[in-house]
Amino acid sequence: MSTVVQELLSILDLEQLEHNLFRGRSPDTTWQRVFGGQTIAQALVAAQRTVHPSRHVHSLHSYFMLGGDPKVPIVYEVDRIRDGTSFTTRRVVAIQHGQAIFSLEASFQVDETGLEHQIPMPIAVPGPETLATQQEILANFGDSVPEGIRRYWQRERPIEMKPVILEHYTSRERLAPEQHVWIRTTGEVPADRGIQNAVLAYLSDMTLLDTSTFAHGRGVFDRDIQAASLDHSMWFHRPHALDSWLLYTMDSPSSQGSRGFTRGSIYAQDGTLIASVAQEGLIRLRQKSTK
Repeated sequence: MSTVVQELLSILDLEQLEHNLFRGRSPDTTWQRVFGGQTIAQALVAAQRTVHPSRHVHSLHSYFMLGGDPKVPIVYEVDRIRDGTSFTTRRVVAIQHGQAIFSLEASFQVDETGLEHQIPMPIAVPGPETLATQQEILANFGDSVPEGIRRYWQRERPIEMKPVILEHYTSRERLAPEQHVWIRTTGEVPADRGIQNAVLAYLSDMTLLDTSTFAHGRGVFDRDIQAASLDHSMWFHRPHALDSWLLYTMDSPSSQGSRGFTRGSIYAQDGTLIASVAQEGLIRLRQKSTK
Protein backbone atom coordinates (compact mmCIF):
# COMPACT_ATOMS: atom_id res chain seq x y z
CA MET A 1 0.00 0.00 0.00
CA SER A 2 1.36 3.45 -0.91
CA THR A 3 2.34 5.86 1.86
CA VAL A 4 -0.18 8.50 0.77
CA VAL A 5 -3.05 5.97 0.75
CA GLN A 6 -1.99 4.84 4.22
CA GLU A 7 -2.12 8.49 5.33
CA LEU A 8 -5.60 8.89 3.82
CA LEU A 9 -6.85 5.79 5.65
CA SER A 10 -5.22 7.11 8.82
CA ILE A 11 -7.07 10.44 8.74
CA LEU A 12 -10.33 8.54 8.16
CA ASP A 13 -9.74 6.48 11.32
CA LEU A 14 -11.38 8.92 13.72
CA GLU A 15 -10.66 9.08 17.44
CA GLN A 16 -13.72 8.53 19.62
CA LEU A 17 -13.90 11.15 22.36
CA GLU A 18 -17.25 10.28 23.90
CA HIS A 19 -20.58 8.74 22.99
CA ASN A 20 -21.52 10.22 19.56
CA LEU A 21 -18.41 12.45 19.59
CA PHE A 22 -15.38 11.92 17.34
CA ARG A 23 -12.23 13.81 16.39
CA GLY A 24 -10.43 13.88 13.06
CA ARG A 25 -7.17 15.42 11.93
CA SER A 26 -5.91 16.77 8.62
CA PRO A 27 -2.75 15.71 6.77
CA ASP A 28 0.32 17.92 6.91
CA THR A 29 -0.24 20.19 3.92
CA THR A 30 0.46 23.68 2.63
CA TRP A 31 -3.20 24.21 1.72
CA GLN A 32 -4.94 26.98 3.65
CA ARG A 33 -8.26 25.11 3.91
CA VAL A 34 -9.25 21.54 4.61
CA PHE A 35 -10.14 19.68 1.40
CA GLY A 36 -13.93 19.39 1.25
CA GLY A 37 -13.82 15.70 0.35
CA GLN A 38 -11.92 15.02 3.56
CA THR A 39 -14.63 16.66 5.67
CA ILE A 40 -17.38 14.74 3.86
CA ALA A 41 -15.53 11.44 4.30
CA GLN A 42 -14.71 12.00 7.97
CA ALA A 43 -18.29 13.02 8.78
CA LEU A 44 -19.52 9.88 7.02
CA VAL A 45 -17.11 7.76 9.06
CA ALA A 46 -18.42 9.38 12.27
CA ALA A 47 -22.00 8.55 11.24
CA GLN A 48 -21.05 4.98 10.29
CA ARG A 49 -19.50 4.41 13.72
CA THR A 50 -22.99 4.78 15.24
CA VAL A 51 -24.81 2.52 12.75
CA HIS A 52 -25.13 -1.28 12.85
CA PRO A 53 -22.63 -2.79 10.36
CA SER A 54 -25.43 -4.58 8.50
CA ARG A 55 -26.62 -1.18 7.21
CA HIS A 56 -24.75 0.75 4.56
CA VAL A 57 -24.98 4.37 3.45
CA HIS A 58 -27.15 4.89 0.38
CA SER A 59 -27.26 8.70 0.35
CA LEU A 60 -25.78 11.76 1.99
CA HIS A 61 -26.55 15.47 1.81
CA SER A 62 -24.16 18.05 3.21
CA TYR A 63 -23.48 21.79 3.55
CA PHE A 64 -20.19 23.64 3.88
CA MET A 65 -20.50 26.68 6.15
CA LEU A 66 -16.92 27.72 6.91
CA GLY A 67 -13.54 26.73 5.50
CA GLY A 68 -11.81 24.16 7.68
CA ASP A 69 -8.49 24.96 9.36
CA PRO A 70 -6.03 22.15 8.51
CA LYS A 71 -3.88 22.94 11.58
CA VAL A 72 -6.69 22.24 14.06
CA PRO A 73 -8.54 18.94 14.67
CA ILE A 74 -12.18 18.73 13.63
CA VAL A 75 -14.75 17.47 16.15
CA TYR A 76 -17.71 15.54 14.70
CA GLU A 77 -20.91 15.35 16.75
CA VAL A 78 -23.41 12.69 15.66
CA ASP A 79 -27.16 12.99 16.23
CA ARG A 80 -28.85 9.57 16.10
CA ILE A 81 -32.04 10.83 14.49
CA ARG A 82 -33.73 7.52 13.78
CA ASP A 83 -33.20 3.77 13.78
CA GLY A 84 -36.02 2.25 11.76
CA THR A 85 -36.82 -1.27 10.66
CA SER A 86 -35.00 -0.89 7.32
CA PHE A 87 -33.43 2.59 7.38
CA THR A 88 -31.20 4.51 9.78
CA THR A 89 -30.77 8.29 9.69
CA ARG A 90 -27.87 10.27 11.16
CA ARG A 91 -26.98 13.96 11.32
CA VAL A 92 -23.35 15.05 11.82
CA VAL A 93 -22.04 18.53 12.65
CA ALA A 94 -18.33 19.29 12.22
CA ILE A 95 -16.96 21.85 14.71
CA GLN A 96 -13.77 23.92 14.82
CA HIS A 97 -12.92 26.91 17.01
CA GLY A 98 -16.31 26.53 18.68
CA GLN A 99 -18.22 26.98 15.42
CA ALA A 100 -20.06 24.64 13.05
CA ILE A 101 -18.12 24.48 9.77
CA PHE A 102 -20.01 21.64 8.05
CA SER A 103 -23.15 19.52 8.44
CA LEU A 104 -24.14 16.19 6.93
CA GLU A 105 -27.21 14.00 6.95
CA ALA A 106 -26.88 10.40 5.82
CA SER A 107 -29.31 7.52 5.41
CA PHE A 108 -28.35 3.87 5.80
CA GLN A 109 -30.23 0.78 4.63
CA VAL A 110 -30.02 -2.98 4.95
CA ASP A 111 -29.23 -4.60 1.58
CA GLU A 112 -32.38 -5.57 -0.31
CA THR A 113 -33.18 -7.04 -3.71
CA GLY A 114 -35.72 -5.54 -6.10
CA LEU A 115 -36.15 -3.71 -9.41
CA GLU A 116 -32.82 -2.67 -10.90
CA HIS A 117 -31.63 -0.60 -13.86
CA GLN A 118 -28.96 1.98 -14.66
CA ILE A 119 -28.12 4.39 -17.44
CA PRO A 120 -25.17 3.19 -19.53
CA MET A 121 -21.66 4.59 -19.28
CA PRO A 122 -20.70 6.92 -22.16
CA ILE A 123 -19.26 4.73 -24.92
CA ALA A 124 -17.17 7.34 -26.75
CA VAL A 125 -14.73 7.85 -23.86
CA PRO A 126 -11.18 6.52 -24.42
CA GLY A 127 -9.88 4.04 -21.87
CA PRO A 128 -7.39 5.08 -19.16
CA GLU A 129 -4.59 3.00 -20.68
CA THR A 130 -4.59 5.33 -23.73
CA LEU A 131 -4.37 8.57 -21.74
CA ALA A 132 -1.46 10.54 -20.33
CA THR A 133 -0.83 10.79 -16.61
CA GLN A 134 -0.92 14.23 -15.02
CA GLN A 135 2.88 14.18 -14.79
CA GLU A 136 3.10 13.42 -18.53
CA ILE A 137 0.66 16.25 -19.27
CA LEU A 138 2.87 18.63 -17.31
CA ALA A 139 5.95 17.42 -19.20
CA ASN A 140 4.22 17.82 -22.59
CA PHE A 141 2.36 21.09 -22.07
CA GLY A 142 4.50 22.86 -19.48
CA ASP A 143 3.54 26.49 -18.91
CA SER A 144 0.22 26.15 -20.75
CA VAL A 145 -1.14 24.39 -17.64
CA PRO A 146 -2.17 27.04 -15.06
CA GLU A 147 0.15 27.46 -12.09
CA GLY A 148 -2.40 26.34 -9.50
CA ILE A 149 -3.10 23.10 -11.37
CA ARG A 150 0.64 22.48 -11.89
CA ARG A 151 1.32 22.77 -8.16
CA TYR A 152 -1.62 20.49 -7.34
CA TRP A 153 -0.64 17.81 -9.87
CA GLN A 154 3.01 17.82 -8.79
CA ARG A 155 2.15 16.76 -5.24
CA GLU A 156 2.08 13.08 -4.30
CA ARG A 157 -1.58 12.25 -3.66
CA PRO A 158 -3.63 9.17 -2.73
CA ILE A 159 -5.80 9.65 -5.83
CA GLU A 160 -4.55 9.29 -9.41
CA MET A 161 -6.48 11.02 -12.20
CA LYS A 162 -6.31 10.93 -16.00
CA PRO A 163 -8.42 13.66 -17.63
CA VAL A 164 -9.92 12.81 -21.01
CA ILE A 165 -10.31 16.39 -22.30
CA LEU A 166 -7.05 18.32 -21.92
CA GLU A 167 -8.34 21.62 -23.34
CA HIS A 168 -10.00 22.30 -19.99
CA TYR A 169 -6.55 22.53 -18.42
CA THR A 170 -4.38 23.89 -21.23
CA SER A 171 -6.51 26.71 -22.64
CA ARG A 172 -8.90 29.43 -21.58
CA GLU A 173 -11.35 28.94 -24.44
CA ARG A 174 -15.05 28.77 -23.66
CA LEU A 175 -15.76 25.05 -23.73
CA ALA A 176 -18.75 22.83 -23.12
CA PRO A 177 -19.35 22.51 -19.36
CA GLU A 178 -18.61 18.81 -19.19
CA GLN A 179 -15.64 16.55 -18.54
CA HIS A 180 -14.63 12.92 -18.11
CA VAL A 181 -11.85 11.90 -15.72
CA TRP A 182 -10.53 8.42 -15.00
CA ILE A 183 -9.78 8.17 -11.30
CA ARG A 184 -8.49 5.57 -8.81
CA THR A 185 -6.62 5.30 -5.54
CA THR A 186 -2.85 4.89 -5.81
CA GLY A 187 -2.95 1.87 -3.51
CA GLU A 188 -5.30 -0.82 -2.33
CA VAL A 189 -8.23 0.15 -0.10
CA PRO A 190 -9.31 -2.51 2.44
CA ALA A 191 -12.31 -4.60 1.41
CA ASP A 192 -14.44 -2.99 4.10
CA ARG A 193 -17.58 -1.44 2.68
CA GLY A 194 -17.67 1.41 5.19
CA ILE A 195 -14.07 2.41 4.44
CA GLN A 196 -14.62 2.12 0.69
CA ASN A 197 -17.72 4.32 0.88
CA ALA A 198 -15.76 6.93 2.86
CA VAL A 199 -12.92 6.95 0.31
CA LEU A 200 -15.45 7.17 -2.52
CA ALA A 201 -17.01 10.20 -0.81
CA TYR A 202 -13.50 11.70 -0.47
CA LEU A 203 -12.68 11.44 -4.17
CA SER A 204 -16.18 12.54 -5.28
CA ASP A 205 -15.29 16.17 -4.44
CA MET A 206 -12.39 16.19 -6.91
CA THR A 207 -12.71 18.11 -10.22
CA LEU A 208 -16.49 18.51 -9.75
CA LEU A 209 -16.86 22.26 -9.17
CA ASP A 210 -14.26 23.03 -11.83
CA THR A 211 -16.69 21.77 -14.49
CA SER A 212 -18.98 24.77 -13.92
CA THR A 213 -16.21 27.19 -14.95
CA PHE A 214 -15.41 25.71 -18.37
CA ALA A 215 -18.25 27.49 -20.22
CA HIS A 216 -16.66 30.79 -19.14
CA GLY A 217 -13.07 30.01 -20.13
CA ARG A 218 -11.98 29.84 -16.51
CA GLY A 219 -10.86 27.43 -13.79
CA VAL A 220 -11.20 27.24 -10.02
CA PHE A 221 -7.47 27.94 -9.57
CA ASP A 222 -7.68 31.27 -11.44
CA ARG A 223 -6.62 34.21 -9.28
CA ASP A 224 -9.77 36.19 -10.10
CA ILE A 225 -12.09 33.33 -9.03
CA GLN A 226 -13.20 32.75 -5.44
CA ALA A 227 -14.27 29.10 -5.43
CA ALA A 228 -15.63 26.93 -2.64
CA SER A 229 -18.02 24.01 -2.29
CA LEU A 230 -21.38 25.06 -0.81
CA ASP A 231 -23.25 21.75 -0.71
CA HIS A 232 -22.61 18.18 -1.78
CA SER A 233 -25.02 15.28 -2.23
CA MET A 234 -24.18 11.70 -3.11
CA TRP A 235 -26.04 8.47 -3.78
CA PHE A 236 -24.24 5.13 -3.38
CA HIS A 237 -25.62 2.60 -5.86
CA ARG A 238 -23.31 -0.42 -5.93
CA PRO A 239 -20.12 -1.32 -4.02
CA HIS A 240 -16.91 -1.61 -6.02
CA ALA A 241 -13.13 -1.68 -5.46
CA LEU A 242 -11.50 1.75 -5.72
CA ASP A 243 -7.95 0.81 -6.73
CA SER A 244 -9.17 -0.05 -10.25
CA TRP A 245 -10.04 2.72 -12.70
CA LEU A 246 -13.38 4.52 -12.31
CA LEU A 247 -14.83 6.95 -14.84
CA TYR A 248 -16.06 10.18 -13.29
CA THR A 249 -18.28 11.86 -15.88
CA MET A 250 -19.53 15.38 -15.04
CA ASP A 251 -21.64 18.16 -16.50
CA SER A 252 -22.79 21.59 -15.33
CA PRO A 253 -26.37 22.47 -16.36
CA SER A 254 -26.26 25.99 -14.90
CA SER A 255 -24.23 28.75 -13.29
CA GLN A 256 -25.83 31.89 -11.86
CA GLY A 257 -25.75 34.10 -8.77
CA SER A 258 -22.00 33.46 -8.37
CA ARG A 259 -22.81 29.74 -7.98
CA GLY A 260 -22.11 26.80 -10.26
CA PHE A 261 -24.17 23.61 -10.26
CA THR A 262 -22.58 20.32 -11.33
CA ARG A 263 -23.71 16.70 -11.61
CA GLY A 264 -21.51 13.62 -11.69
CA SER A 265 -21.75 9.88 -12.31
CA ILE A 266 -19.07 7.41 -11.24
CA TYR A 267 -18.74 4.19 -13.28
CA ALA A 268 -16.57 1.12 -12.93
CA GLN A 269 -14.51 0.31 -16.01
CA ASP A 270 -16.96 -2.47 -16.90
CA GLY A 271 -19.78 0.11 -17.10
CA THR A 272 -21.35 -0.50 -13.69
CA LEU A 273 -22.79 2.71 -12.19
CA ILE A 274 -21.21 3.02 -8.74
CA ALA A 275 -22.50 6.39 -7.49
CA SER A 276 -24.16 9.67 -8.47
CA VAL A 277 -23.16 13.11 -7.20
CA ALA A 278 -24.54 16.66 -7.28
CA GLN A 279 -22.89 19.81 -6.00
CA GLU A 280 -23.35 23.56 -6.01
CA GLY A 281 -20.36 25.76 -5.34
CA LEU A 282 -19.29 29.37 -5.13
CA ILE A 283 -17.61 30.68 -8.30
CA ARG A 284 -17.53 34.37 -7.47
CA LEU A 285 -15.53 36.81 -9.56
CA ARG A 286 -13.16 38.77 -7.34
CA GLN A 287 -13.62 42.51 -7.55
CA LYS A 288 -10.63 44.43 -8.88
CA SER A 289 -9.05 46.86 -6.44
CA THR A 290 -10.00 50.52 -7.03
CA LYS A 291 -6.75 51.83 -5.52
